[in-house]
Amino acid sequence: MNSRFEAVNKAFEQTPVYGAPPAMKTSDYYGCHVFNRAAMRKYLSRETRKMIYDSIEGGLLLDKSAAGYVAAGMKQWAMDLGVTHYAHWFQPLTGGTAEKHDSFAEPYGKGGCIEEFSGRLLAQQETDGSSFPSGGLRNTFEARGYTAWDPSSPAFIIGDTMFIPTVFVSYSGESLDYKAPLMRSINALNKASASVLSLFGEEFERCVTYLGWEQEYFLIDRELYAQRPDLVMTERTLMGHSSSKNQQLEDHYFGAIPMRVLAFMQDLEYEAYKLGIPIKTRHNEVAPNQFEIAPVYEEMNLAVDHNLMVMALMKRIAKKHGFKVLFHEKPFKGVNGSGKHCNWSIGTDTGVNVFSPGKTDSENLRFYSFVVSTLRAVYKHGGVLKASVMSASNAHRLGANEAPPAIISSYIGDQIADALDEIGSGEIAKMPSKRGRSVGIPQIPELMFDNTDRNRTSPFAFTGNRFEFRATGSSANCALPMIALNSAMAEQLIEFKSRVDAYVAEGKELEQAILSVIKEFYVDCKCVCFDGNGYSDEWKDEAKCRGLDCETSVPLVFDQYLSESTKRMFESTNVMTESELEARAEIYWESYCMKLDIEARTLADLAGNHILPVAMDYQSKLASGVANMKVILDEQDYEKATAAQKEYIMELADHIANIRSECKAMISICDRITDKDPRDRAIVFHDEVVPYLESIRDSVDALELIVDDRAWPLPKYREMLFVR
Repeated sequence: MNSRFEAVNKAFEQTPVYGAPPAMKTSDYYGCHVFNRAAMRKYLSRETRKMIYDSIEGGLLLDKSAAGYVAAGMKQWAMDLGVTHYAHWFQPLTGGTAEKHDSFAEPYGKGGCIEEFSGRLLAQQETDGSSFPSGGLRNTFEARGYTAWDPSSPAFIIGDTMFIPTVFVSYSGESLDYKAPLMRSINALNKASASVLSLFGEEFERCVTYLGWEQEYFLIDRELYAQRPDLVMTERTLMGHSSSKNQQLEDHYFGAIPMRVLAFMQDLEYEAYKLGIPIKTRHNEVAPNQFEIAPVYEEMNLAVDHNLMVMALMKRIAKKHGFKVLFHEKPFKGVNGSGKHCNWSIGTDTGVNVFSPGKTDSENLRFYSFVVSTLRAVYKHGGVLKASVMSASNAHRLGANEAPPAIISSYIGDQIADALDEIGSGEIAKMPSKRGRSVGIPQIPELMFDNTDRNRTSPFAFTGNRFEFRATGSSANCALPMIALNSAMAEQLIEFKSRVDAYVAEGKELEQAILSVIKEFYVDCKCVCFDGNGYSDEWKDEAKCRGLDCETSVPLVFDQYLSESTKRMFESTNVMTESELEARAEIYWESYCMKLDIEARTLADLAGNHILPVAMDYQSKLASGVANMKVILDEQDYEKATAAQKEYIMELADHIANIRSECKAMISICDRITDKDPRDRAIVFHDEVVPYLESIRDSVDALELIVDDRAWPLPKYREMLFVR
């Protein structure tokens, strides 16, 4: 048996058919490891609970005196569940999460200890910020960074540690994380939404911004992963010929979930439910070994935290089941990559969804007001929205015939487009209700069809009662695109309200003033609406004619963070300062460079130490065979018998020479540009190094089809892409 399968088969035999969550209802243990309202009722006084609720729901500053009471209650709750440590849990600009564990145990002078957790330790901690990306906001020798408790996201327990969600800021106050600007953007959008809703006489206490994420991912056998240095180093295969069977039969999508994968999913759901994460959906995705998990939508700040928690859980639980989970957007060439669709909506505490068409003229007017404001936000700030989802890894996925193109447009459907055109004539168009349709089978009742179809090629599509930002990459922190989207929308809603107020001041009736602004907004941004095939070359040409941003170079896309319109948007909504934007642009350029540098050096090492020795050894065997045949065959038979071998030898020689010379040239470029400015260096990586990565890969993949399979040193696609 091939040695690369021995460990996998052993693990497979020992894996149970199904996971083993407790024999109880989900509702019996849901949220048991979260300091939620049920835990607060048990461990906090009524007065303390009220202060926390006022902070969470009313946006009020939490009284410092409450922190001590909350800390005491949290400590007792955690210790009752066997917890011994606590950690401030934050989201640095690495894209992942960070934590430093401290023990509750506090020694005292007579050889003993007590468990201590004060309000001061809960509310704020100092951590070493020098090794986290800062984009020039601080010098390396300036080490202070501060984490500050976020009361709106509850503490949770994993293992023996209680984790406290926090923001992370520098000594001088700039945000060094994703949570702080996300919370600012949510506050800005909720405030702007409330202002516009006041035009329609809505009764509510607060607005809420919602997010529902859909997490796609790959699973492969851990033993095979360990035998692929490119996956270990970069999370994607830098070489590998396509399997003859991959996704072309379309038989994996929504197919029966493999038993090993189902066991993994069941364990994952069990752990997620204990953390109060409302997982709802699980299914096979399009590519082999690709799957998706999705929760019910939640308040955005909590939803982002839950996504990061789930990603961490997936890594840990996959190991238990003999898998490695891959979040890279394109780990395998030739099959679909992975995204993280972000379903975004705005509502009120009274149950109103501003993106749901209504039954009255006022409700429909409200619906169109928010839709056109969204479209105008996408039109005005499409560049920074694209920058918010762009990365070295997502660049492999965007624009391929599997994911939204690298052109930000919006699909709204014919009926909404027709209704907005009708508003141009001064009328309030009514959205038709869902329509019934028979399928022609007596036993099947009439189906209710939505007003709009779905366009999977659109990066920003209206899907019935929300917008779906489909361009986000699977490995990303979805806070990043949400920060940009919330801020862009807040800016447009502020302008919408200002224009309506101006028309009313001029003597227009309120309804006509709102209609006028809707018409102006839609005329201004109509070119961002596109309902056709976003994958087509014709759309790329048309988008350019419409004046939409069609840039595909990752380093140049990041320039959008420094555009004047972007700076105005973020500063006017108090989400990020100019220095914070400049820092992020530098961080993203540096990250792009580092990832490409790692890929280039990993590929060169793999080619030189794994591929070329095997290819040259096989070439030598062929040459030896050709030489030996000359001894036993006459000249005519010899030429005929060795023609194929000689052809293989020459092909091998060409590919070996190409790989050798191109690897040397590629590494020479990487070494030459080490001292360049981050942006200039990123441009060189994009323009000069990426083509070498593709060219070297083509040569290696060609060798894979020539060299004896028994000698090939790496697991192949056909071995990795199907769960055993």
